[in-house]
Amino acid sequence: MGTVFAVLNILYQIYTYMLIIYILLSWLPSARESSFGQLLGKLVEPYLAPFRRFIPPIGGVLDISPIVALFVLNLAFSGLQYLLISLFY
Repeated sequence: MGTVFAVLNILYQIYTYMLIIYILLSWLPSARESSFGQLLGKLVEPYLAPFRRFIPPIGGVLDISPIVALFVLNLAFSGLQYLLISLFY
């Protein structure tokens, strides 16, 4: 069972880093249009889209939906860990 936790933890960390890198790319002009930015966009935007639909940008400029998305991802991962621990231990 420890292997499942390790794999889930690695996948969670990788996706979290992908989200953070994608957010940071928005600060650089035309970085999201690069092939790396487009690849990250294909992997990250489907997760961010529901949050962007319900959370409008503050002042029309500041998008806080990625912060909420990271928080929800963290909560979901913690809940999944708790569920797996309670089921198997």
